[in-house]
Amino acid sequence: MAPATVSARDPPTLFHKVKNERSILALAVSGARLFAGTQSGEILVWSLDTYERLYSIKAHHRSVLSLFISEPKALLFSSAGDAIVNVWCTQSLTNVYSIYSTYDVGDVFCVAYSALLDTVYLGSQNTSIQWCNLSNKDNRPIPDFARHPINRNHRFFDSKGPGGAPTPRPTSASEPCSQGGQQLEIDKSDIVQYAHHGYTYCMLLAGGSEGAFFEDEMLISGGGDGTTKIWSLDKAHGGTIRECKTLGSGDDSVLALALDSTLLYSGRLSGEINVWDLETCQLMRRIVSDTADILTLCVGYGSLFSGSANGIVKQFTSRYECMHEWQAHDHLVLASVMTEHRGKRIYVTGGNDDCIAIWDVGDTNDGTLNPATTNNDQLFNSLSQLVALRTVSSRLEYSQDCRRGASWLRALLKDFGADTEMLSTAANTNPVVFARFKGRNTRAKQGKTILFYGHYDVVPAEDKQQLWASDPFIMRGVNGYLYGRGVSDNKGPVLAAIYAAAELVTEKKLGSDVVFLIEGEEECGSRGFQETIRQNKDKIGMIDWILLANSYWLDDDIPCLTYGLRGVVHATVEVTSQRANLHSGVDGSQRINEAMKDLISILAVLSDVDGKIKIPGFYDPVLPLTRDEDRSYSEISKALVSRDPKRGNARRLAEQLKGRWREPSLTIHRINSSGPTGSSVIPHTATATVSVRLVPHQTTLLVQEALREMLQAAFAKLDTRNKLTITIDHTAEPWLGDPNNEIFQVLEEAVVDIWGPVNHQRRGSVPATKPHLRRIATRSSHHETTPGTSASLTNGSDHHSQATADSPASPTSPNGFGSRPEGSWKPFFIREGGSIPAIRFLEQEFGAPAAHLPCGQASDKAHLDNERLRLSNLYKSKEIFKRVFRDLPLR
Repeated sequence: MAPATVSARDPPTLFHKVKNERSILALAVSGARLFAGTQSGEILVWSLDTYERLYSIKAHHRSVLSLFISEPKALLFSSAGDAIVNVWCTQSLTNVYSIYSTYDVGDVFCVAYSALLDTVYLGSQNTSIQWCNLSNKDNRPIPDFARHPINRNHRFFDSKGPGGAPTPRPTSASEPCSQGGQQLEIDKSDIVQYAHHGYTYCMLLAGGSEGAFFEDEMLISGGGDGTTKIWSLDKAHGGTIRECKTLGSGDDSVLALALDSTLLYSGRLSGEINVWDLETCQLMRRIVSDTADILTLCVGYGSLFSGSANGIVKQFTSRYECMHEWQAHDHLVLASVMTEHRGKRIYVTGGNDDCIAIWDVGDTNDGTLNPATTNNDQLFNSLSQLVALRTVSSRLEYSQDCRRGASWLRALLKDFGADTEMLSTAANTNPVVFARFKGRNTRAKQGKTILFYGHYDVVPAEDKQQLWASDPFIMRGVNGYLYGRGVSDNKGPVLAAIYAAAELVTEKKLGSDVVFLIEGEEECGSRGFQETIRQNKDKIGMIDWILLANSYWLDDDIPCLTYGLRGVVHATVEVTSQRANLHSGVDGSQRINEAMKDLISILAVLSDVDGKIKIPGFYDPVLPLTRDEDRSYSEISKALVSRDPKRGNARRLAEQLKGRWREPSLTIHRINSSGPTGSSVIPHTATATVSVRLVPHQTTLLVQEALREMLQAAFAKLDTRNKLTITIDHTAEPWLGDPNNEIFQVLEEAVVDIWGPVNHQRRGSVPATKPHLRRIATRSSHHETTPGTSASLTNGSDHHSQATADSPASPTSPNGFGSRPEGSWKPFFIREGGSIPAIRFLEQEFGAPAAHLPCGQASDKAHLDNERLRLSNLYKSKEIFKRVFRDLPLR
């Protein structure tokens, strides 16, 4: 009977996707950890908080076919194509037992464990069901390792080839994958041969608990003979099974089972789901779910989920109506599991497209904002909605999106209880969102107010060259990272700060006011921002500290605090001829003053061959390098190189950092000309875009005047008839904070407490006490030989930083600023080469010190294709903001 289809509010949404190198064949959940068995014999472990891969265990020599969790005993059971069942501790991931049969059972398709009887059951390719009682494990004779499955000939892989000789085995096959576990050999009597007249594909345990239909625990199995069998378990005889009932006949194979109270669901090879009433042992219903094989079933929260060989998942109601149907994987859906984590109902699927998909199957989100909901899931959803708004400030066609982005932010802030207002800026520019969360002023010093500055506008992401892996304005989660334009710069950090303040209000722990100024023109030089702030200064009020989060770590591993930024003067230099575009063959002559030649001539005087800027007096305000500052650069570079020697020489890296952070620079970004591109044209107009990066104590006003004077003087020496035009497009003053002041002290304490210790070892290092447990370290084979850029410092990041909540590392990471005692670590205190126009302006306007918390990693690719932000960075940044908003006014 085909199921009826009902209208649904919204289908389950793909919350996150995890990519692997091989097929996902089995899934299980324990607490905050997701376990996956793979085709390559590994058990992979992911965090359900951040979806980062935490561990990889080489568990079996062949594909892991089944996983089973026993929560009371904190044990994970895995079975595989190597005829072995391994038992693991779910917390330490150490191997506890390794169980095998003396019979040639072939693949072990399924495993189940009775905590009541302390007995493991396994269904095999040779049609048998076997069991091993663990309560008498210490009384068993020591197994003969010669009879271990890895020492037997495999019927297929070790078959004889031409000439009668078998294929030589790899040398590693003689060693067991599991280490440290007790070897247990199943008694020859503990077996039911031909439990099914076909492979024993699936099994589960039912009953044995209070309120269950079966007073005693029962084993239910499904086989290749098309039957489902119910077995009693004999506690007096070590869990021996005896057949009680056979359901169904020899039709299509039973590939999957699921149980909901007294209802048993069996998924069949034909695409049919049978519904059995275990009270009467009658077939209640046949659901024709699909034409493809049903490979996995899952029951939970009033729904039945089926996964098929065509990649489709269907969700059925309690009346067996098809509620949702969607393409979950490209090919086979091989495994599924359902769980609830931190109040969120999730359904997880794995397939042979090498992916794990995490689906939100809770109550559908109607898009409204719940003012009482400030958890991480709501933060994730809010960021997804904000990324979808194309707030590109540099393009007129996106002006309405920018307005909608500002309105969306204001609505969010208002729903969270903040006083909000939209501050108008200059014509054709985007407004500033102003908000104030009012503190209780219980213990905080009277009037102490924190100002958070951020921006909601982004750079373009048209993706004409199709460099993005997906639509840049549809946020997607992959391997613990969120991808989308603006997730890192700056929508993610802004929302993390808003949610931090909102949570403190809800918890009644916000002791002092927090003011938000979120502008929409930062990517265009903060047009109109300064004038708007000055006009509304009385409304904003007194400010005691300024905080922003608009930059990145120095690498992908060690959290940082930024205390300095370079300034910038952006200019357009244009040379225009009195003549129209000419043909170089017809009209070319040395007597013609060509605009392009003149432009190149004057640009050439700005710097020498070593890159030193030749503007008179340019370097006079630059402060000399102090001994303490030099030591700080040295310590940072040594720490980075010690973590990864491929980053190069530490002394050279220190010089590179000085050049990027504390030394000025001049860049010619592009040169354009009039006339057709690539033709033999003498252009009428030649234009260059130039920027000068400044350091503290240099001022934009003096630098732009000196730049203009030098270009004009060089142009005058050419004695040309052409015309020179110099336009200052935008400027930003350099900024240098005090890393020893109160706000940096609070930030440092919060970063240390929330991020925890970061291992000083290189990524991919393994604790010697657990050789079977390793950190994922799939590095790129290419490494930069010359350090000095953010790309070379990440070395082709593998997305597996050591700065994670679950990292079992010792607190030995280096302090980035000043001396550090043995056994402690601090974040790197860094300066940056980029520029943020608002930060120095806000300091001067309000007379308050500023601090900068980088939220993202060096490999976040802000402004580039596939911009991303690690989910754990988003959540931990929120916690850091929360700590600062709460604790700073108490100082």
